[in-house]
Amino acid sequence: MADSYVRVRGAREHNLRTIDVDIPRDALVAFTGVSGSGKSSLAFGTLYAEAQRRYFESVAPYARRLIHQVGAPKVEDITGLPPAVALEQRRSAPTSRSSVGTVTTLSNTLRMLYSRAGDYPEGTAERLDSDAFSPNTAAGACPECHGLGTVHRVTEQSLVPDPALTLREGAVAAWPGAWQGKNLRDILAALGHDLDRPWRELPRAEREWILFTDEQPVVIVHPVRDVGRIQRPYKGQYMSARRYVLHTFADSKSETLRKRVQGFMVAEPCPVCAGRRLRPEALAVTFAGHDIATLAALPLDALAALLRPTAARADDEVAPTLARDLVARIEVLTELGLGYLSMDRPSPTLSAGELQRLRLATQLRSGLFGVVYVLDEPSAGLHPADTESLLTVLGRLKAAGNTLFVVEHDMDVVRRADWIVDIGPRAGEHGGQVLHSGPVAGLADAADSATRRYLFDTAPPAARTVRRPAATLTLRGVTLHNLRGLDATFPLGVFTAVTGVSGSGKSTLVTRVLAEAVREHLGDRTPDTGEETAETGPMARAQLVGAEGLAAIDRLVRVDQKPIGRTPRSNLATYTGLFDAVRKVFAATDAARARGYTAGRFSFNVAGGRCETCQGEGFVAVELLFLPGTYAPCTDCHGARYNPGTLEITYRDRTVADVLAMTVDTAAGFLADLPAAARSLRTLQDVGLGYLRLGQPATELSGGEAQRIKLATELQRTRRGHTLYLLDEPTTGLHPADTEVLLRQLHGLVDAGHTVVVVEHDMGVVAGADHVIDLGPGGGADGGRIVAAGTPAEVADVPGSRTAPYLARRRAQPDAR
Repeated sequence: MADSYVRVRGAREHNLRTIDVDIPRDALVAFTGVSGSGKSSLAFGTLYAEAQRRYFESVAPYARRLIHQVGAPKVEDITGLPPAVALEQRRSAPTSRSSVGTVTTLSNTLRMLYSRAGDYPEGTAERLDSDAFSPNTAAGACPECHGLGTVHRVTEQSLVPDPALTLREGAVAAWPGAWQGKNLRDILAALGHDLDRPWRELPRAEREWILFTDEQPVVIVHPVRDVGRIQRPYKGQYMSARRYVLHTFADSKSETLRKRVQGFMVAEPCPVCAGRRLRPEALAVTFAGHDIATLAALPLDALAALLRPTAARADDEVAPTLARDLVARIEVLTELGLGYLSMDRPSPTLSAGELQRLRLATQLRSGLFGVVYVLDEPSAGLHPADTESLLTVLGRLKAAGNTLFVVEHDMDVVRRADWIVDIGPRAGEHGGQVLHSGPVAGLADAADSATRRYLFDTAPPAARTVRRPAATLTLRGVTLHNLRGLDATFPLGVFTAVTGVSGSGKSTLVTRVLAEAVREHLGDRTPDTGEETAETGPMARAQLVGAEGLAAIDRLVRVDQKPIGRTPRSNLATYTGLFDAVRKVFAATDAARARGYTAGRFSFNVAGGRCETCQGEGFVAVELLFLPGTYAPCTDCHGARYNPGTLEITYRDRTVADVLAMTVDTAAGFLADLPAAARSLRTLQDVGLGYLRLGQPATELSGGEAQRIKLATELQRTRRGHTLYLLDEPTTGLHPADTEVLLRQLHGLVDAGHTVVVVEHDMGVVAGADHVIDLGPGGGADGGRIVAAGTPAEVADVPGSRTAPYLARRRAQPDAR
């Protein structure tokens, strides 16, 4: 009989300790262990990487040459390994032209439906090609907005937020600061405008010229300087506020400047296509009485309902065939809890978990057989109710003859696995060993396993006293996305968990509306750009009828899962600031002083000490033709980032590259006598990141790790006054043991008198909260309402809440705190 196992021998990728392990095929296999234990190094870094390498070996010689730059996984031998497909937790590319429809290819079929079976206006000579129904092609895009659906403009209100100010006092807030802004005001004075009259009192025609004129007159300016400075006249050219904003937004290479002026722009639907992105001739074609933009804007479950009558027809015409395909694919997405999404929803607005589930649904319809699917925490970002559906879909993939390797922290998913590979016992250099590989029940005998306690311990949770709020903060009449006239009250001085199924409005309420209201109260007028880009423009702002209790907040800390950087140049050492102390201590060595090396010599971001081949990144970009690009170690410095001269300087027999290669835990001992570095390292350990390397590129960090790095950076700062901490699913990517470590820190903040509000799906976290706000009952149009609010015990008893039964069950299990 053929061997039914994947057999790994001598795996030593990252922290794996030359491990041997046998894993069955045609099974759901869960890879578990604390964060940084090595489970992803085995599943992705070894198994998937080797399957990918073997595939690349079969393609064209030129492609193989490129692949060799990336390298092969460190493993002696793997047998029985089928072709593999990886579904990782990656953020989407920042472009509004990518959408739910393009990611799932549903939009291709819908366009074909309109092209082949749509109802055309009378007198139309020929049918349009499917490209004519795409806003991403020249044939289909609205010529006014180029298929984006929005145009950006400026208004008097956006450019002059406070008309009581004079020009000298900065009434035109959109103008630059410092010398350039003064230059424009001096030019206006030279042109005869009154700089000391309140803006609202200036004649309308004068205000419009100052803000919107396309004229650029040149005048002689006689500036007023400080006493003792040279009063030399100069020629100055005027630029209106509109011209400055649009020019800066379109042409500036400074992301900071572009974000600043973006705050003075107003995004509004295109006047030609009314925001529908297509040419008039495409929008004139209908199906079931609707144009294609209308169907693309429907929630997927509503779109399926509209198409079902056509799909149910027994004939073999084009319309029923295409409708059946659309309905079948949408049903998979609905099963994964994504029925609330619309086909035209831009990819940048989706969470990493939503994107992974979209790709998972696409794979389910691909019909592949005998493939290994390697999934990175497919339950991340999922409410327990949606996790049930996920398990059903994974079961169907397995039943179709495939193998599932799942890196997972959700114990409910792990319990349903056929086989478990538990890596540990701890993180980094203290992990990398296989503690158990076998049926799930066998993990009970693995004494060193950190997973065992959370999988099998059924002791009731320890009783804890619910904190009483010191005050409340209330938002009234909230309207944004699916929140419609919502009133929400947040208790202060306690730990609050906001729950609900995917798409119910949790993140909108907390990280958008609440954050926006507090920021404006604190006087922070900086535009909160979120994930928008030059293409998506400014985000829609929340509408509020009123807010009460904001005066109790002195400071806001919003910790999200956005990357701390998008290239290998960014890492936690530079982000937290601890690397400044490291560079200074190397510059203070006798050898560095003798050579005249300053702290700048030990920065990989400036010329001098860095390797110029990779310009200090340690990696070089590798383009893989028809495959996504990747990074490979630099061929000159081999990832060290520095040139040989810099690496000749040592501190306690270690080079600066050696320090960057240390884990946080190792560096905490090595740099214990450097207070500036030790404090940062201690806070990183406190949030469970002791396993990360100081120089680990931001491109290798998960969203959860990026969030905890940001939290650690905040924790090391001195806190004054009442701080409101807002966190969006902080336990994403965390093993239950690591969740305990993180929760100790968050509850410690509350004990110190601050307020913590988390958007969370982990029922262990919710059960340990003081207050719960549950949104729903469903996602999208079926959500946006507060279903229940109160203590965990009170919410667990609410009959209309989809969270209640899972919270009640979790309250009878061990407390995650």
